[in-house]
Amino acid sequence: MKYSRRARSFNDKAIAANVPAITTAGIYPGVSNVMAAELVRVAKSESDGEAEPTRLRFFYYTAGTGGAGPTILATSFLLLGEEVLAYNKGEIIKLKPYSSSLNIDFGEGIGKRDVYLLNLPEVASAHEVLGVPTVSARFGTAPFFWNWGMEAMTKLFPSEFLQDRSKVQQLVQLFDPVVRVFDGIAGERVSMRVDLECSNGRTAIGLYSHRRLSVCVGTSVAAFALAMLEGGTQPGVWFPEEPEGIAIEARELLLKRASQGTINFVMNKHLWMVETEPKQLILGIYV
Repeated sequence: MKYSRRARSFNDKAIAANVPAITTAGIYPGVSNVMAAELVRVAKSESDGEAEPTRLRFFYYTAGTGGAGPTILATSFLLLGEEVLAYNKGEIIKLKPYSSSLNIDFGEGIGKRDVYLLNLPEVASAHEVLGVPTVSARFGTAPFFWNWGMEAMTKLFPSEFLQDRSKVQQLVQLFDPVVRVFDGIAGERVSMRVDLECSNGRTAIGLYSHRRLSVCVGTSVAAFALAMLEGGTQPGVWFPEEPEGIAIEARELLLKRASQGTINFVMNKHLWMVETEPKQLILGIYV
């Protein structure tokens, strides 16, 4: 989160130099931000402005290290040393990292997974840019016992230890060989689910699932690069959900490009339409 804020602070200089730039423009954060922006836009447009977004939740799942090895391992450990910043009815709240787990259904190809609170930059940017008063982000991994290990680390190690990059690097060197063994079993599937709730009771979700994180990250970055090369980004430093970064009319094409090769990609659907287990509606009819 500090990185994205620092990058965004160069906005005025970038404008003066006529240089367009987007920060946190990968898969998550990145594509997930654009998904959230589209959920909010459609909710408002289809209700003639009567549906005000009230809660936005980001849920992420990656099997093992997603093929990223020590890089994602180090990032995860560093995040365990940061307090989670979330928003509740417009007020910023601080929460314990890797706590308050929820069991989330990521639909076809992924299923139900436990996810935990983490301090991720899209929470603040979505709150500020999209005007949603309640925002949070959660992440989970597999095998399931890695989640237990991450949770245990927040209790065993003081935050100062987990914020020390040199000490975290030592932990990475210690755990990496073991993690790589299980990576071969777990694979590198990834899924993102973005949930939106509105004041009129409307709910909608966006879902993105892919078999290989290492592939879809590259696809997502390329989608942002193409959008910029096509002139869709104004001079300055922008978050992905800002229209100056990715123009509203360019979002659909960006998501189409970023979702190439996915096993499941849906936008603006009801939860029951993507759940793993079918729901009985009435008279024995299942959907």
